[in-house]
Amino acid sequence: MDIILSPLELRVLGCLIEKEATTPDVYPLSLNALTSACNQKTNRDPVMNLNEDTVLDTAESLIKKSLATSRSGAGSRVSKFAHRLTHRLLDDLEFSRPELAVLSVLFLRGPQTPGELKSRCARIHSFADTAELLASIENLEQRAAGPYVVKLATRPGHKESRYAHLFAGEVESAPDSDASATVVSDEAARITQLEHQVSGLRSDLDALRADFELFVKQF
Repeated sequence: MDIILSPLELRVLGCLIEKEATTPDVYPLSLNALTSACNQKTNRDPVMNLNEDTVLDTAESLIKKSLATSRSGAGSRVSKFAHRLTHRLLDDLEFSRPELAVLSVLFLRGPQTPGELKSRCARIHSFADTAELLASIENLEQRAAGPYVVKLATRPGHKESRYAHLFAGEVESAPDSDASATVVSDEAARITQLEHQVSGLRSDLDALRADFELFVKQF
């Protein structure tokens, strides 16, 4: 696949796909609505805090790549944004609703197991069973212009493999236990540093309290 998208482009595109299905009455999305969608604290990983200028620049980047479009409603000067992954003249980036559901969740949540995908796709498309979901994934894996999705190696201690999209480039298919360990290690180091800082502040406070008591005794 020739297209490589940034994390911000993936967030905007994923939100446009999601909101088309979940809030059709306000779709296409205004810049304000699109920014709010990008900054949602639920169904997003990672959580972002983007301003409207950043979202507008990202949407315009997607428009240049023919993955989004800007529309103005009748009698309105406010631009509204929509994705262009359906109703295309060419089928290289034409996706069905089940396929869009899978891509949107992968864009917004990162790699997912089939069980996670089936549950989290339900807001966009309700798969009858896991077999239907896997059929859509297989279509995304085998598309002539793709593949758009790849199966990752099963992580140690887990039964289900995860799937990841390829719109940001190739994905390492090996188990990501090392990456997880790095995150845990970084988090532990941060906590240790905070504990040292708190301990130092307590020592400083105790010293100030002792100096103050000596000062009071002078009177």
